[in-house]
Amino acid sequence: MKPITLYTNPQSRGRIIRWMLEELNVPYNVEVLQYGPEMKSAEFLALNPMGKVPVITHGDLVITEAAAICAYLADHFADKQLAPALDSPQRGSYYRWLFFAAGPLEMATTAKAYNWRLDADNAAAVGCGLYQDTLNALETALTQGPYICGEQFTAADVYVGSHIEWGMMFDTLEKRPAFTEYVQRLQAREAAIKANQLDDALLTKPA
Repeated sequence: MKPITLYTNPQSRGRIIRWMLEELNVPYNVEVLQYGPEMKSAEFLALNPMGKVPVITHGDLVITEAAAICAYLADHFADKQLAPALDSPQRGSYYRWLFFAAGPLEMATTAKAYNWRLDADNAAAVGCGLYQDTLNALETALTQGPYICGEQFTAADVYVGSHIEWGMMFDTLEKRPAFTEYVQRLQAREAAIKANQLDDALLTKPA
């Protein structure tokens, strides 16, 4: 198997990829980078010119952007069944909500966090539209069953669930019952518990 290395920081979206890797139950290495000079070093910028984590390398391949990493890993390790089959009618829902979280949801919650103006005058020009519309749409993703793709847990749940959890934690997303119940269901998973323990241990590790 080609080696996988996760470049991360325990206070970053790298936690999403740690969880994803634990769900896959495949071996991987971890390189922890600190914010500031380490992430802006020439060595790391050669991997990601944005100077941001998470990044994974899989052999000689470099993948950035958490949603893209989740999608790549789910497809590469297809036997782990963390994505609907290519011919499954749920494949469309999987892509829809995975990238909804990466686009409109990320934009809407960021706008709320920084008090950016989103109203009837600019909603048509902004990818997320109005904040309440984004949250209402997100809630519909949870109506099919316990997971976004019904009975099957997928990489979309890892990504979307992480955004919902953080949004409620930082008050950029309303604590609706559907969101709370969904996150509780996800965080009870063995892989999620292990991933959180591993990243939390890094937070208390002496520099």
